[in-house]
Amino acid sequence: MDTHFLGIDDLAEVPSVAVVVDVMRAYTVAAWAFAQGAEKIVLAESLDAALALKARHPDWIALKDGASAPGFDAVNSPGLLRSVDLAGRTVVQKTTAGTVGALAVKDAQLVLCAGFVVAEATARALRARGSDSVTFVVTGEDGQADEDLACAQYIARRANEPVTDADEFLRRGAASRAAAELAEGVRQGVHPDDVALCLELDRFPFAMVAALERSLMVLRPHAM
Repeated sequence: MDTHFLGIDDLAEVPSVAVVVDVMRAYTVAAWAFAQGAEKIVLAESLDAALALKARHPDWIALKDGASAPGFDAVNSPGLLRSVDLAGRTVVQKTTAGTVGALAVKDAQLVLCAGFVVAEATARALRARGSDSVTFVVTGEDGQADEDLACAQYIARRANEPVTDADEFLRRGAASRAAAELAEGVRQGVHPDDVALCLELDRFPFAMVAALERSLMVLRPHAM
């Protein structure tokens, strides 16, 4: 499998298969939303678009980065979301990098969204697909976020090798700038357990596939 690791702005063309990685915290949060019973997640292009969707569908749960804000029901924190009952609900998610990355490759034949919590399931999805080429979209810090790059590299290796030691990759995630900012309270809308939850390897047994449904980019879990 030929692998490419690119930032969002480095995407010169639409890949056939894309894995969009946001460990801290968009796709850890998405995985927790599905674990809490969410049916699907709509990835919004902007805060205004998220609020417009919420206005049209008052029963949907709108979620954003940072501090809570009028019109939004939740924030982008796995520690805060894990106690919310989302059974059968639709979540609208807008984050700084993760949702942007998925929308940047919305025309790809297959879009997987991932973090460490669904790493093995994502690797299995790639093996099942059998694609010759996979582009990993490293969403944080203009493609330089080490927690995202480490996770992407780990998934790529797991897709090609039956046995891979995750310790090095998890250590890089724990030592990343994003982990420090979450732990030190630099970012808003944070739970003390967020870093640990983002670094739980293979917490969930499903991959997350994003695809266009009418005009919306919709994320759904796929059991592997």
